[in-house]
Amino acid sequence: MTAKEYLRQAYRLDHRINSDLAELERLRDMEGSISSPSFEEHYNPNRNTEAPFIRCLEKVWDLEMKIKTEIDKLISLKDQMREVIDAVQNTDEQMVLRYRYIHNMTWEQIGDELKADESTVRRWHRRALASVIVPADPIVI
Repeated sequence: MTAKEYLRQAYRLDHRINSDLAELERLRDMEGSISSPSFEEHYNPNRNTEAPFIRCLEKVWDLEMKIKTEIDKLISLKDQMREVIDAVQNTDEQMVLRYRYIHNMTWEQIGDELKADESTVRRWHRRALASVIVPADPIVI
């Protein structure tokens, strides 16, 4: 695994969590809706007798547990990434890596923060990636 592949994992996991949160929001909207009752008397022994929103509640709970697990993994990954980034000697290069991979900033935003033009930021980034040492047991998403 290259340094760039390792560092980009947090970005991907962050987007996956945001996608799961959007899905959770849709499920919560569905869980609050009430379906119309059926007043007909039909006996079907194969028909599920529990309320329809129960299945939705179960899905919400499962998705919440998945999101919690992903958030825990993201926190662990970012902690490990901070240690890797802190090992880079040059402070400007450290900050570029921190802004890019921990804070998910664009090149323009990083340039504004560091008061440097985009080509300088990209040059610092290339040098920083060359000096990054991927841990022996990296967290892999």
